[in-house]
Amino acid sequence: MYTIEIEAITDFTTEVLACLDETYNAIPEFDQPYSSQVISRRLLSGPALLLIARVEGDIAGFKLGYQHSNETFYSWLGGVLPDYRGLGLAKSLLEYQEHWAKMQGYKQMEVKTQNRFPAMLNMLIGHQYQITAMTADKQRLSQNKLHLQKQL
Repeated sequence: MYTIEIEAITDFTTEVLACLDETYNAIPEFDQPYSSQVISRRLLSGPALLLIARVEGDIAGFKLGYQHSNETFYSWLGGVLPDYRGLGLAKSLLEYQEHWAKMQGYKQMEVKTQNRFPAMLNMLIGHQYQITAMTADKQRLSQNKLHLQKQL
């Protein structure tokens, strides 16, 4: 049995942003990554939450979101490093983020994913997220972007 901890961060220091950048760049699915400047700009523009999952003290994954409106929290980026998959970390991060958002007074969560991430889509649907829209990529169906929402 592993020791798993989730750390919640709302104060984005230079060190926190550097740690996030390193973890984000280590996740292979982010093959078209956002720059550290784009990530910093979104995090520093208003209320935001970074969750860091640690297994035996080592960073194993993260989940990042920010206020979209007074009532909506947007779950923007997240992932688990390949060596730590299968431990339920993504589910734990999602549940923590939802609970935190609800305690902050948000009424709903929004998230986007793509067809190429079926595990993420299945997890979201299993947590009562509803598909609200789709942005099609007619040349690459795997790139279709699915918009989902959940009432908290």
